[in-house]
Amino acid sequence: MTEAPALSIVIPVYNEPDNIGPTLRRITEQVGTPHEILVVYDFDADTTVPVVREFQPSLPSVRLHRNDLGRGVLNAMKAGIAGSAAPLVLITMADGSDELDRVDEMVRLADSGASVVAGSRYMKGGRQIGGPILKRVLSRAAGLSLHWLARVPIHDATNNFKLYRRDFLDSVTIESTGGFELAIELTAKATLSGHRLAEVPTTWRDRTAGESRFDLRAWLPRYLRWYLYIYRGRLRG
Repeated sequence: MTEAPALSIVIPVYNEPDNIGPTLRRITEQVGTPHEILVVYDFDADTTVPVVREFQPSLPSVRLHRNDLGRGVLNAMKAGIAGSAAPLVLITMADGSDELDRVDEMVRLADSGASVVAGSRYMKGGRQIGGPILKRVLSRAAGLSLHWLARVPIHDATNNFKLYRRDFLDSVTIESTGGFELAIELTAKATLSGHRLAEVPTTWRDRTAGESRFDLRAWLPRYLRWYLYIYRGRLRG
């Protein structure tokens, strides 16, 4: 890397050998902001690791970062945030579901003062393709009801494809306990503490390789916790 990174891109992985290569190439081709990429893995035998090592000689911005906080995607995201170096942090998945050509626009919004910038499937111009119908319906209902009824500035609270300013991350204590609830927790805390939130329309596409580890039944109560947290905060305010 010839420039100090303005952006840290955190990618939690779990056995993603087929997806990580195309994702790293897309980042390199589509993200113009000087960046580092942290591929965060839980255990040395993860099949993603040797594939990333093959890419590292040609992609010096890529770092392997072991998650020592405990297995699972939440701890991987927390470990990546803690291990990153830039003033802006982006969370994205290895499965190719996120629209990485939106990242530079997200950076511009953060540079203009937004503490959280969401890739939004539910604002005008956004959409999602594929995935379980029940998950899609619940996610859309949560995002739009929070926007219209709880006055959350963005339309998509649950999407983990979000960019955060470091000073905001340093100001909050992460209380999530598992799964992908981190996105809605940080959205809730930014909203209720008066931070600026912004969004860009994005298209989410279901993975074409590998197996999703999203378990709606296990994680729905965790999402519901933060959904209600926002409403209670609004009532207290």
